[in-house]
Amino acid sequence: MVKKEDENGSDYLPESALAIVAHPDDIEFTCAGTLALWASKGARIVYVLCTSGDAGIDDPEISKAQAAQIREKEQSAAADMIGVKEVVFLREPDGLLQATLALRKKIVREIRRFRPEVVICWDPTVVWINDRMINHPDHRAAALAALDAVFPAAGQPHLYEDLEAEGFLPHKPHKLYVVSWGPADLYVNIEETLPLKIAAVKKHTSQFKNWDPEVFIKEMASQAGREKGLKFAEAFRVISLTEYPS
Repeated sequence: MVKKEDENGSDYLPESALAIVAHPDDIEFTCAGTLALWASKGARIVYVLCTSGDAGIDDPEISKAQAAQIREKEQSAAADMIGVKEVVFLREPDGLLQATLALRKKIVREIRRFRPEVVICWDPTVVWINDRMINHPDHRAAALAALDAVFPAAGQPHLYEDLEAEGFLPHKPHKLYVVSWGPADLYVNIEETLPLKIAAVKKHTSQFKNWDPEVFIKEMASQAGREKGLKFAEAFRVISLTEYPS
C-alpha cells in the first residue's frame, strides 16, 4: 500500500496515475518529474499518447510511418527511464487531432481499464503558453478529450455499456492534475527527480537535432519553483473528484 502523506499538499502520493497527452515528449516536458517521484515511491503509472508524433520529425526523407516508429520507441525509452512500464498509443493523426466522441471513448476505455487514482492532463483553455510559445492545437484537443472522459464519462454507469460488457466497468478517478503554465494550486518539489526528467526528455533524440533541452527544462522548473521557494518544481491545478479513497 502506497502511503498518502498529505491529501492536499505536495507530499500527496497516489497509488496509481494515468497521464494523458497528445504527443511523445509532452509528458517529459511537463510532469515527468512528478511521475518519477511517484514511481520511485511505488505508484503504478501508465501513459496514454493520443498520437504517435508521426508528423513531428522535420525531415522529408522520413515517412510518417517511420516517424511514428521512431517516436514510439523514444517515448517508451523515456517512460522506462523513470520507471513507467506501460505506454498506450491511440495512434490518432498527429497534427490533426480532434476531441471527438470516438477519442473520448478510447480514453474512457483506458481509464476504466487502469482505474487510476489520479489522472494528469494539460489545460485545454491555454492558447498562449508564454510570450514565445503558442499551445499546439493537438495539446488542446487531447486535454479536452481527457477532461470529458474523466468527467463524467468514465464514471457514468449508463454510458458506454458496450465497454461494461467487455469488463471495463465505470471508474471515477479521485483527483485530476492539470498541468499549469501560470498560477497553480500545487507545486511539486522535483529537485530529487530533475536529473531523471532531463534524461527522459533527452530520449526524444529526433526532436533535438540543433538544441539541448536541458537549459529549457531547468528554466521552466526553476520558474515554477520560485512561486513556492523551491529550487525546481512542477505546477498543477488540482481538482478533487471523489471523497478520499479508503
